[in-house]
Amino acid sequence: MSQVDILCLGEPMLEFNQQPADAQGRALYLEGHGGDTSNAAVAAARAGAKAGYITALGKDAPGDSFMKLWADEGVDASTVQRRADAPTGIYFVTHGPDGHAFTFYRAGSAASRMTPDDMPAEAIRQARILHVSGISQAISTSASDACFRAIEIAREAGVTVSYDTNLRRSLWPLPRARATIHAALRITDIALPSYDDATALTGLDDPDAIADFYLEMAPQVILKLGKDGVMVADRNGRTTLPGRIVKAIDATGAGDTFAGNFLARTIAGDTPIEAARYANAAAALATTGYGAVAPMPREEAVRKFLES
Repeated sequence: MSQVDILCLGEPMLEFNQQPADAQGRALYLEGHGGDTSNAAVAAARAGAKAGYITALGKDAPGDSFMKLWADEGVDASTVQRRADAPTGIYFVTHGPDGHAFTFYRAGSAASRMTPDDMPAEAIRQARILHVSGISQAISTSASDACFRAIEIAREAGVTVSYDTNLRRSLWPLPRARATIHAALRITDIALPSYDDATALTGLDDPDAIADFYLEMAPQVILKLGKDGVMVADRNGRTTLPGRIVKAIDATGAGDTFAGNFLARTIAGDTPIEAARYANAAAALATTGYGAVAPMPREEAVRKFLES
């Protein structure tokens, strides 16, 4: 593969996102693309970074759809495997008074069968940032081990490691999730927990206490606070940026949009606070449409929103 700035690792999933019911009251679903680290790769590419992706897909129509998506978005997919013996995962998003909910169909997926031996060492060594998530590790034991191997390769080569907690309680028991995610964060450079994830993983509810907890593991903590903004913390201090006000419709890919844009702006030379301010605006805009990928903004829209 050609050298990329940001190389993401995980599982892409074809998305079916619930839309407003038709005149007969039937639920309608819009087909799209999801998977947290794939979303982050697309967001980074839309922000101007050179992004690439590591995963395995089935030799099926959903897999073909992802290959087309990445080609259209300029995401390097040369390290993507295609498998005839396993499918590409899918999921459904439904919406209710408590927000959005997910139903996954991913057992035995191609991505869940990744192993440490599948990690493209040379591509990882050539990247500037490796981005991994809790979901990347939750889908199977072998995938979790693959993530640890990828992080090991990156650290040996001096590549920055970014980790988004993205806790999904339906995928694994909380004690195992906590142990695995925290083990990964101890060998991470940029920790990207959300507030909801962090309260479950740490038992803490004060943002400053959460930042202190994760700064014992990683030198930089970007605590995503949802509509309340984001805290940017390192061992020298911290700053909280307020949330951006928009008419939110669907927050499915907001955190991934934040991650991809934050990393892209970091690569572009922004300070952590500048990168977080930009990513905060991009994530807010991503909630104004349905689906994980479709409403992700491009740089022109983000700059315009920041000026408003």
